[in-house]
Amino acid sequence: MTYQPSTERYNKMIYNRCGNSGLKLPAISLGLWHNFGGDDVFANGRELIRKAFDLGITHFDLANNYGPPAGSAEENFGAILKKDFSSYRDEMIISTKAGYGMWPGPYGDWGSRKYLVSSLDQSLKRMGIDYVDIFYHHRPDSETPLEETMLALDHIVRQGKALYVGISNYGVEETMKAIEILKELGTPLLIHQPAYSLFNRWVEDGLIDLLQEKQVGSIAFVPLAQGLLTTKYVNGIPEDSRASKTNSFLKKSDVTEEVVRKVQKLNNLAKNRGQSLAQMALAWVLRDRKITSALIGASKVSQIEENVAALKNLEFSPHELLSIEEAIR
Repeated sequence: MTYQPSTERYNKMIYNRCGNSGLKLPAISLGLWHNFGGDDVFANGRELIRKAFDLGITHFDLANNYGPPAGSAEENFGAILKKDFSSYRDEMIISTKAGYGMWPGPYGDWGSRKYLVSSLDQSLKRMGIDYVDIFYHHRPDSETPLEETMLALDHIVRQGKALYVGISNYGVEETMKAIEILKELGTPLLIHQPAYSLFNRWVEDGLIDLLQEKQVGSIAFVPLAQGLLTTKYVNGIPEDSRASKTNSFLKKSDVTEEVVRKVQKLNNLAKNRGQSLAQMALAWVLRDRKITSALIGASKVSQIEENVAALKNLEFSPHELLSIEEAIR
């Protein structure tokens, strides 16, 4: 049966302007880091992307090495685009990245012009598209001059292979330099993608303030701490969870008694707000509009529905914020 998107898909989603650009991003975006690779069930990934789009999620975030195996998330996404979204490409924001190891030898990793340009060419072929909306350098490279990496991003935009550029995992000083270089080149930095959650607060030590000052957008990845900020691990480690998988970044050792105690306290606070823990954690990341979008992952349609419903209540009282801080100490 031919996929027909919901006619109400734009009615309830919040769209935030990204920095000083004309681009708006949905407050909730979908990342394809996990559950969309060649080792996963294609039909499930297709259902997840359909549901996300039906709920107003227009931004889909990938990277060259997402899978496993590396590259397969882009291939599967490309197949889904062809099957279901060929008429809706102009309603979608598609991003990809390069910066981690992708192929053997000295040209398949880090931040050289050679690697970034080659990687994006490969990504476009895998997805079957002519351009991405946002292309990121995935992590800083101490051995490549930052000027070279930023020149590569500028070159990619001028080629028409990306409309905007971003960076991910850059610290405050590196971000400041990247902003300055790109501004001088005439291709302003659109967005920064840092890890940010109740359990990972590093961006509060200057990065968020810098992005606001320089009018650069931001999208928080792992806002649910890879599932720790849900009730999934309150009673142990489920067999189908990320922590149970051998190839996951979340390890069984991360699910400590201390973490579980914090999660239980946070869950009680969420119940008092009429939200699930996941919803409160997402609302907290988005609470003051300093973060443009929260980048979620999902393995089930119900998770996407739950996460988008977080947008119904993004307000926190001073007492609630204090109680949350006390719970995670």
